[in-house]
Parts: sequence; C-alpha cells; structure tokens
Amino acid sequence: MPTITAETANGEVAFEAAEDRKLVLALEDNGVDILHRCGGNAKCTTCRVDVLSGDPGEIGDAEKAILSAKTDLGDHTRLSCQVRCNDDLHIKVLRQASVEGIDAGGRPVE
Repeated sequence: MPTITAETANGEVAFEAAEDRKLVLALEDNGVDILHRCGGNAKCTTCRVDVLSGDPGEIGDAEKAILSAKTDLGDHTRLSCQVRCNDDLHIKVLRQASVEGIDAGGRPVE
C-alpha cells in the first residue's frame, strides 16, 4: 500500500492508501478537508496539490487541458481527483474547506 504524506493547514498527515484509489478520496477519508467543488471531474482545479516527491502517474487529457488554462500553477501541481495512489507520495494540499470557509463540494466517485 502506498504511503501518502500530506502537508495541510493543520500540519502533516501520513497514512496508507489503497492501491489505485483516487488521491482526493484517500485524503478525505483520512481527515483532510480538501476542496473538490466539481465532484472530481477535472473541471475546477480546487482539489489541486503540489507533488513534492513520488510518482503521481501520467497526466490525462482532461487534467492537462484544465491545468494548461491556469497561469498561477507550479510545475508539480496536479489535480488530486485525477491522481491514483500507486506510489508513495509527499504532497502539499493547496486548498481546504476549513481554511476557505466553504463546503468541500460533492464527494467524488471512485
């Protein structure tokens, strides 16, 4: 099982994730209130994370299209709704419901 280490507004969280699980769901299921306003459909970028280490896998067409439309993202920014947990990852969660004072959004489906 991959180990996910997430830097959050409340400190660092580390946990094991089921193989091939969406990162956004693994984060949410382990107490991280990550935003996911479009329900995990690669349309809004609210679930973005910076990948500090590990292999998040290849970027699909939908994710590539939405990320290329944004100008304020780093080279290691990915959408957690599009990343599958298949490798140990160290990430920084960029947007959280508790910090922004809004509802996280509809829970993405696996």
